[in-house]
Amino acid sequence: MPRRHWEQIPDEVRREVARHSGPIRSAVTVASGASCDLAVVLDTATGPVFCKGGEADGPTGWLYRNEARINPWLPDVAPRLRWTVESSGWLLLGFDHVAGRHPDLAPGSPDLVPLAALLTGLTGTLTPCPPVPVQRFTARWHGLIAPELVDGDSLLHTDMTPRNFLLGDRLHLVDWSSPAVGAAWIDAAFVVVRLVRAGHEPTDAESWARRIPAYAEAHERAVTAFVDAFVRLRERKQRTVPAPHHGPILDAARRWAAYRARHRAHTRRA
Repeated sequence: MPRRHWEQIPDEVRREVARHSGPIRSAVTVASGASCDLAVVLDTATGPVFCKGGEADGPTGWLYRNEARINPWLPDVAPRLRWTVESSGWLLLGFDHVAGRHPDLAPGSPDLVPLAALLTGLTGTLTPCPPVPVQRFTARWHGLIAPELVDGDSLLHTDMTPRNFLLGDRLHLVDWSSPAVGAAWIDAAFVVVRLVRAGHEPTDAESWARRIPAYAEAHERAVTAFVDAFVRLRERKQRTVPAPHHGPILDAARRWAAYRARHRAHTRRA
């Protein structure tokens, strides 16, 4: 979606933000990210703040409300929400600013070590799911997979794109706008697809994922069903809302699914 600039936001909304953050000296638009009308770093009297949001009743308004609701329950790998402003039809969230770069997921990257550590820590901290209303993953993937294969009691992020990780003095995971409750290994499985997309062979991507205990303990049938469902989901998305960036992740998922099909056939013959 087209990204708005701070100067395009209604004056009343900007004044309300300043009441929470203190005087705002400057605002720099953040170019990356796909699901918000506004994303800026505000230079305030109390330090930098990352501000995101959009029209409260717009198509992505529910995502901002999701993130505001879940943030108090998250560990410190997620930037803390400082304030929420809803004014003049806009809903904006202000977070602690985290400086860093997106991790490199290519084979041999040293960034894969802290990534595995972060996912391992999340499954330990967010199982069981905190007492906050969150959609079940079985409902989100209804009709795509047998519910018992992905059901569980872990709070999941579910959007494991590299742009949602920021690596500075340590690794952070941002944009918790699509949380779900499900099996603890699911976020790691989403990362496997991203690793294949980044150039890993599926067998190597799975070897990396097995560093994460929750994934190592996942049932083989469940993981196979997951990637098959992911392929169908992405094929449907490509048909209904085609976009150039959809193709590479669909190709990666198909390569992983083909690998698992060959592995399953080999196991049966053995």
